Amino acid sequence: MKHRHIPSLSVITALGLALLPGSALAQQKTLKDQLVGTWTLVSAESIEPNGTKFPLVKGTPMKGFQVFTADGRVSFQVIGDHARVASNDRTKMTPEEMKATAESILSYFGTYTVNEAEKSYTVRIESSSFQNQTANPGKRMVELNGDDLKVTNPGRLAGGQTIMVWKRAK
Repeated sequence: MKHRHIPSLSVITALGLALLPGSALAQQKTLKDQLVGTWTLVSAESIEPNGTKFPLVKGTPMKGFQVFTADGRVSFQVIGDHARVASNDRTKMTPEEMKATAESILSYFGTYTVNEAEKSYTVRIESSSFQNQTANPGKRMVELNGDDLKVTNPGRLAGGQTIMVWKRAK
């Protein structure tokens, strides 16, 4: 008489759950693992302490791009539409062109660390188009749902907060 070895039901169930793409086991990535990658901007607005809302940068359409690397580097750009420079030389802009450019661009790079428990990350900006940002680390609160990322900066330098919505680039 031959004996068949039949795996226990619990082993089969565990294996089946692990292989399902939407299973709880497949969704247990860390926040940092979920952040890593390239994100494109959906919207970005600043909210003053009195509740007044306005775009993060001037000029429509507003476009943006953010990259988080696995080794803790971040690069961030948000640029609103603005006029071309008449001289075709960025070093020879008029005061009006300089103002329009400065108000329509926010760009920085640096490092980030993730606080899994708080669902936040802290960015340490090395260099920015708005140099005031390099003085202190900035905390960002995160809501992540698949390929949708909402980032809230509760400590905007001018007061209030900034809310940005991003979509994972494909």
